[in-house]
Amino acid sequence: MSPAALLPLLVAVPLLAAGVTVVVRVAAVQRALLVGVPAATAVAGLALLRAHAATPVLADAVGAFEPGIAIPFVSDTLTAVMLVVTGATTAVCAWFLCLTGEDRYRFVPPLALMLTGGVNGALLTGDLFNLFVFVEVMLLPSYALIAVTGSWRRLGIGRMFVLVNLVTSTFLLMGAALVYGAAGTVNLAALAGAAADDPQVGLAVSVVLLALLVKGGIVPVHGWLPRAYPATSAGIMALFAGLHTKVGLYAVYRIVAVAYGGQIPWAGLFGAAVVLTILVGALGTNAERRMRGGIAYQMVSGVGHILVGVALFTPAALAAGVFYLVHHIVTVGALVLAVGAVEHTYGTGRLDRLSGLMRRERWASAIVGLGLFSLVGLPPTSGLWGKVGLVLASAAAPSAWGVVFIVAMMIASVISLLALQRWWVAAFGGPPLQTYRPDDPEHGRGVAVPLPDDVRIPGRLLAPATVLIAVSVVMFAGAGVLFPVAQDAAGGLLDVGPYVEAVLGR
Repeated sequence: MSPAALLPLLVAVPLLAAGVTVVVRVAAVQRALLVGVPAATAVAGLALLRAHAATPVLADAVGAFEPGIAIPFVSDTLTAVMLVVTGATTAVCAWFLCLTGEDRYRFVPPLALMLTGGVNGALLTGDLFNLFVFVEVMLLPSYALIAVTGSWRRLGIGRMFVLVNLVTSTFLLMGAALVYGAAGTVNLAALAGAAADDPQVGLAVSVVLLALLVKGGIVPVHGWLPRAYPATSAGIMALFAGLHTKVGLYAVYRIVAVAYGGQIPWAGLFGAAVVLTILVGALGTNAERRMRGGIAYQMVSGVGHILVGVALFTPAALAAGVFYLVHHIVTVGALVLAVGAVEHTYGTGRLDRLSGLMRRERWASAIVGLGLFSLVGLPPTSGLWGKVGLVLASAAAPSAWGVVFIVAMMIASVISLLALQRWWVAAFGGPPLQTYRPDDPEHGRGVAVPLPDDVRIPGRLLAPATVLIAVSVVMFAGAGVLFPVAQDAAGGLLDVGPYVEAVLGR
């Protein structure tokens, strides 16, 4: 059996495991599947990376129907990279949910496994309609995860997540229908170059991209993200941060590369939106009073950085964008889980209710410090090479937008540095913490109580964040090995010939 024929298993296995966890209510079995299935996805991604060294693109026509009619599952280097990083991040987040006991909430393991199946399907599908289907497979369990792991107060804010994603999913479906009406197909390989050649197809594909960009959190349609994500628990926010927005951005890379050939007609408007996203995300961090709220605004800024690769669409920019995408998933996940450990122990993530953690929690301080370094782009973290790569690619770009992007990234880095320094001084500097006010589930502000001297964050609770921040440090040290992989992924976006041939057989 060829490796391509095994691609549908990356969707089938998580969905089957979700069904098993509904029937088998044994905690050990559920936890093994909750952590093990995403970890197996990451291993499968590594195997695909190795296979793509010899075969650039693997494609399977589900049901052996004719190419162009069958549902295609396609993998290239970019897909394999995303499977590795999303699978590994999901496994670490699931581990954190087990440590906090959130996995014992009703149906959390099957819901998280359904989410994994939807993510894998969205990464592998070569069909716009099935992209919509798998995005919905991602979203439906996400709505339930917010409900079962949230307080009444969190549920009130989480409705925004549901509303925004329902509306954008409607636009995504409308876009797929418009593409079919204009081109007679929703097979992405069959649409190669069509959006650039036919204005009707281009307009239809633009609707699909608009929906994906809203889901990604691009300015000016970003406000839902920093409000909705911190309203979930820390474990669920880390899961969503590594999956939802990033899958949408991956799809933007893929669709622009194949359907437009990298030449989008509204490049000026898109470039302006990217610049605003970089700057607004950094500025928003300044106004936040909760640590996870600040991280959410840094996610918005990160979306802008990632989309620089699409806006410039040069080999260097695409490679840097892919590297930054991976870096951002890892870094944000580490920070959210570290802050989640603080919240779980001290009952709050508000800056005005925390102080002196640097002396009290050295391990947590080291993780958070490295994470903040990575967001700003300082060594020894992956953020340095991510931003250096984007700056160098922008400097070498023939478009004047390159200079604009460099200025925007430099300004955003300075603003983020000042904002995150204020955050660090407020929560980790200052006098020792004597009392604290745990968040009240209904009113948001609890009663101040004395803090016992023996209260410390358990080491096991910091282990997941430690793993992810260690990956960031390894990416810094191993950039010479990892950047060629990103360049291979960029090459698959620049030359879509092998992608089309693998899917359509011509």
